[in-house]
Amino acid sequence: MKNLELPKNFDEFVEARKNSFLHVKDYVQNGGRLVGYLCSYTPLEVIDAAGAAAVGLCGTSNEPIADAEKVLPKNLCPLVKSTFGFAYTDKCPYTYFSDLIVGETTCDAKKKMFELLNEIKETYVLQLPQGQNRPYSKDMWYEEIKLFKAKLEELFDVEITDEKLRQAAHVRNELRKAQLELYELQGMVPPAMKATEVMTTLAQGVFNFGPEQQMASFKAKVATAKEAYEKGERPVSPDAKRILLTGCPSTGVIQKVGMTIEKKGGVIVCLDDCGGERTSKMLVDENAEDILRAISDRYLEIQCSVMTPNDGRIENTKAMIEKYKADGVIEVVLQACHTFNVESEKVRRMCEEEGIPYMKLETDYSPTDSGQIETRIEAFIEML
Repeated sequence: MKNLELPKNFDEFVEARKNSFLHVKDYVQNGGRLVGYLCSYTPLEVIDAAGAAAVGLCGTSNEPIADAEKVLPKNLCPLVKSTFGFAYTDKCPYTYFSDLIVGETTCDAKKKMFELLNEIKETYVLQLPQGQNRPYSKDMWYEEIKLFKAKLEELFDVEITDEKLRQAAHVRNELRKAQLELYELQGMVPPAMKATEVMTTLAQGVFNFGPEQQMASFKAKVATAKEAYEKGERPVSPDAKRILLTGCPSTGVIQKVGMTIEKKGGVIVCLDDCGGERTSKMLVDENAEDILRAISDRYLEIQCSVMTPNDGRIENTKAMIEKYKADGVIEVVLQACHTFNVESEKVRRMCEEEGIPYMKLETDYSPTDSGQIETRIEAFIEML
């Protein structure tokens, strides 16, 4: 059994955070392996096959940003600063007790931040191609995944077999299907669940120690919501304006943007960010002869604005507008996220061509612009 110590500032934490630390400490101390990841490009099946639990570590809170700015420039995106800040202050139990953190070369801010994060906790960085359309892109990424597999085998002294990878792919595919069932609730007219509840459920899911726990949580939510809907319960007004939310990861703005949309007469019917439906519907070919390459190919297809070109995202958003009968599109761009900010012009043009009202919100995790955002969202929904 491992002998682990709690952080020196443990006594300063609120009760909920203390309980989280003790829960994770107990898991690791009893032999659990923990790998933190920071992006949708991380091949989770490889971590699963190594016998480790994969937990999401992206910072989504304003709390540690002031401390992060003691080291990082202030003009970085809040997700990067929040992620580093939680590690820098020892306030995140999953970061603190992880055996390894997995980063990736998406935006410049993240890949340079990982160099500093590595000084706090070992951070392994996956080298992504800049685009998906070069003949060598798939081979390059496949070699990266092979190196990552070898890293985990060495770190945990295990052999990651094809059989383990195939089983992990099957479980992850089933989890993605469960996520899609959760999203489908929003396709109902009116939706069977408030979007903020969907967003919170998804955000909490990444902290479960294994995909099976996440899957059970999602299926329970779907079953409860459908049962209530069949009984005539309608948590969302039929008059609510249907909003597609796109852009940067939205977890850090659930309250500032998501709850405000609901409060002002709207409902988010489609989460079109990197953790949303467009990524969840990408499945691994479980029957592929080379299962590791099938895993590699699946992840390279993810449509993030760091890829150039990234036309697949625009086409997907157009399809989701029609599928979910959206009345309007709101794009959230985190401050200093240059790739999404530039790409938002393509989203705006597509919406204009489709005759769908569009609004871009550039924001961060602080509450300072909450009043302005509320006013803009209210005016947008009234216009719909």
